Amino acid sequence: MTLSTRGAQTPAVLVLEDGRAFRGRAYGAVGETFGEAVFSTGMTGYQETLTDPSYHRQVVVMTAPHVGNTGVNDEDPESGRIWVSGYVVRDPARKPSNWRSQRSLDEELAAQGVVGISGVDTRALTRHLRERGAMRVGIFSGNAIPDEGTLLARVRQAPEMTGADLSAEVATEEAYVVPAIGTKKFTVAAIDLGIKGMTPHRMAERGIEVHVLPATATLDEVYAVRPDGVFFSNGPGDPSTADHPVGLMRGVLERSTPLFGICFGNQILGRALGFGTYKLKYGHRGINQPVQDRTTGKVEVTAHNHGFAVDAPLDKVSDTEFGRAEVSHVCLNDQVVEGLQLLDRPAFSVQYHPEAAAGPHDAAYLFDRFVSLMEGQRA
Repeated sequence: MTLSTRGAQTPAVLVLEDGRAFRGRAYGAVGETFGEAVFSTGMTGYQETLTDPSYHRQVVVMTAPHVGNTGVNDEDPESGRIWVSGYVVRDPARKPSNWRSQRSLDEELAAQGVVGISGVDTRALTRHLRERGAMRVGIFSGNAIPDEGTLLARVRQAPEMTGADLSAEVATEEAYVVPAIGTKKFTVAAIDLGIKGMTPHRMAERGIEVHVLPATATLDEVYAVRPDGVFFSNGPGDPSTADHPVGLMRGVLERSTPLFGICFGNQILGRALGFGTYKLKYGHRGINQPVQDRTTGKVEVTAHNHGFAVDAPLDKVSDTEFGRAEVSHVCLNDQVVEGLQLLDRPAFSVQYHPEAAAGPHDAAYLFDRFVSLMEGQRA
């Protein structure tokens, strides 16, 4: 990524790897950036989206037309920095208006060196991605932009998301502890594959002391904290490359320690049980995805950010090395696997984000389900 002087009227162009281009104005930092073009359907919560490590190396297209109304504050980030590689909006707010706002979104993007583009027909761009699928993209801004043919060649040289091993790039390098709120009831070892800050907070609210460990943690390091349960977080990249987390999870399953996985953690559980994974055409992103909990029949509106999914049978219970397993949750839009559970060991996972910041809280019960597993194991 290269940067130069920022300016609201600076020309910019977005070039997709299939040759389609959209022209607009620079938004945030001025320069160039590359990534996988994906769209997010959330109408709120852009600050949480930007700081979600799962969006590492992705250029996010916002389907909501007006973005930046509430500005940026220091309380809502899900991590210590913005992780998206680029940002695409149609009509940015000229001035934020919210009592919690401390600066504008444009200023924050520029300060963190995030290249964006505004004034783009995001509806047309989203429809294009819906038809053609997620693909590589480049955003270029400045007063001396080369011709689109030259830019297209550079986009096609950028790395693809398939085969990308990214979790270690976003995970913590040092272990840290999030203390329980109120009386401590349990200890959980959380494997950071790109964890969002709200996730350990949701566990802490339930009396859990959370030891957040690097993605490279060993089984001995996990059990050195004497965990009542083990958690595998969300994160970016292709799950087919995550051999170390898969091996680590298999070690946890062998010990029958209560286990809970979210998003990338769901894909890791799928692989640990012997299922495959595959790349979705355009993925699920946003805060309005309908999912059915097949164990109760309840339909939840949920927050998603995943471009890969688990390939597990929907119509039967599967026999695995660790006992019987079944698909516990399914997306009602396209029947994609959204959750797994073991029937003979205390382990389950979901593909979406029950911490839901920002977003619906329909799935918050899953943290209580994790607590119930640990209570049952202790009893």
